[in-house]
Amino acid sequence: MILRKFAAIDIGSNAVRLLIHNVIEQNDKPVSFKKSALIRVPVRLGEDSFLKSEISDHNIQRLIKTMKSFSLLMEVYGVEEYMACATSALREASNGKEVVHKVRVASGVHIEIIDGKREASIIASTDLKDVIQKDRAYLYVDVGGGSTEFTVFDRGHLIASKSFKIGTVRMLKGLEEESVWDELEQWIKSHLGSKERVEIIGSGGNINKLHKMSGRKVNQPLSFIWLNAQYHFLNSMRYEDRISELGLNQDRADVIIPAAKIFLSAAKWSGAKKINVPKIGLADGMIKTLYYQ
Repeated sequence: MILRKFAAIDIGSNAVRLLIHNVIEQNDKPVSFKKSALIRVPVRLGEDSFLKSEISDHNIQRLIKTMKSFSLLMEVYGVEEYMACATSALREASNGKEVVHKVRVASGVHIEIIDGKREASIIASTDLKDVIQKDRAYLYVDVGGGSTEFTVFDRGHLIASKSFKIGTVRMLKGLEEESVWDELEQWIKSHLGSKERVEIIGSGGNINKLHKMSGRKVNQPLSFIWLNAQYHFLNSMRYEDRISELGLNQDRADVIIPAAKIFLSAAKWSGAKKINVPKIGLADGMIKTLYYQ
């Protein structure tokens, strides 16, 4: 048996995450991927990027400190290779490339700023064989702070994939354009409007948290009815009460509501009644990309 370690750094609009995987190779057995550690730091780069069009010096320093700590953690864990990707917050910031350079000089971590198409393709490379059944269609929805990636699967095959500028931090600041919602609705209906059996596969921290709050088992999907009721319940509460009464983190208590709205809209336009939550996303796709390429 050979045990290898790979890491993925996902630099999003709401938080920065380090995911470390054990990859187990054995003769005559499929390669096994096991999560070893997940560290999340709430550096909300999207607030800078979407409001001011650039990352502030304060958040650049926070990002540098985070990358330094991640670099040390990867060394301690014995990671042989890593991949670090930045999504909408850095790709839309006027000083995004400058930030990447400063981080590399200060921490040694090389960050790749990826576009929406590349992001969607990495997400689509995640292992979904345990979720996807060949007798129905699926809409894979990965909600981020600045954008959301949508991928359509039909009969086990990837049909279409696209990134839209609708994300939780962007929505909190009222910066999403109404035309994007219309475009998204038409895109979903054009690919899934004629399908009879459609389910959603959701990924991202917010849907994972909603699934945990529901009390459902790991492989048990959320229903549209439950998510709709939970959305209205959360929306009726004050931000402070979501923290004190529900135990939500400060940087989760606000974004969870727009995230739920995105999933509900996707379910409504696709006709899906179930939302599967396998707890995979961009970072998992990065691990697979690293290993197989």
